[in-house]
Amino acid sequence: MPATATGARYTREGGIGRIVIDRPPVNVLNLALMEALDTALVDAAADPRLKLLALAGAGKAFCAGVDVADHTADRVGRMLELFHGIVRRLLAFEAPVVGVVHGAALGGGCELALACDMVLARDDLKLGQPEIQLAVFPPVAAALLPRLIGRQRALDLILTGRTIGAAEAMRIGLVSRVFGTAAFGADIDTALADMASRSGPALRLAKRAVTMGEALPFGAALEAAEALYLDELMELPDAHEGIAAFMAKRPPVWKEPS
Repeated sequence: MPATATGARYTREGGIGRIVIDRPPVNVLNLALMEALDTALVDAAADPRLKLLALAGAGKAFCAGVDVADHTADRVGRMLELFHGIVRRLLAFEAPVVGVVHGAALGGGCELALACDMVLARDDLKLGQPEIQLAVFPPVAAALLPRLIGRQRALDLILTGRTIGAAEAMRIGLVSRVFGTAAFGADIDTALADMASRSGPALRLAKRAVTMGEALPFGAALEAAEALYLDELMELPDAHEGIAAFMAKRPPVWKEPS
């Protein structure tokens, strides 16, 4: 198991890996924390037994953004290099990445959530890109938000800097599911365990099929997904085991990575 990184812990139990951002009180990212988060992502990507990765925040918030002090002229270049490197790692991560968000997910914290494959939210979520209030804009959100929710809704959030709640975030497609506060931990564990009960290689290939087709016309995307299905998926023992188990009315036994 990879070593724990101060401020951004990576652990794994079974096939579920977790990275927890931990900088009280609201997990504001500074340069040191971003370096730790980057290291944790490298550790997670190198773990052969990982089926899916959950990205969460400790305490009362997911992440309230990047430290304003790191936006000054002498630090902003290094800050963007580190933060955008983290986002690129999340977007390129082979296994599914689940953002587990609660409380504040603002600025860079919102952008981290946008870079996840899906977002499971607590009903107290406050999501937003307030950078325009400081006369700057969020580069990651500028690139990702129009792809996720369309140009007008993206500009609405970026140009106003307004904060939205969990219900609106789900309505416009930034959140996959919303859970109540009382049983949030248990509900998240159940949702992650359900996904982790699937074949790890199949999860990765399904994610790749979606990702590689995003920038293609439908016909080309379907051809690429078909080729991936026949050339790689059907070469997996798990694909044949899943079909055989269904036919035999028994639970599947997935092949564990060596």
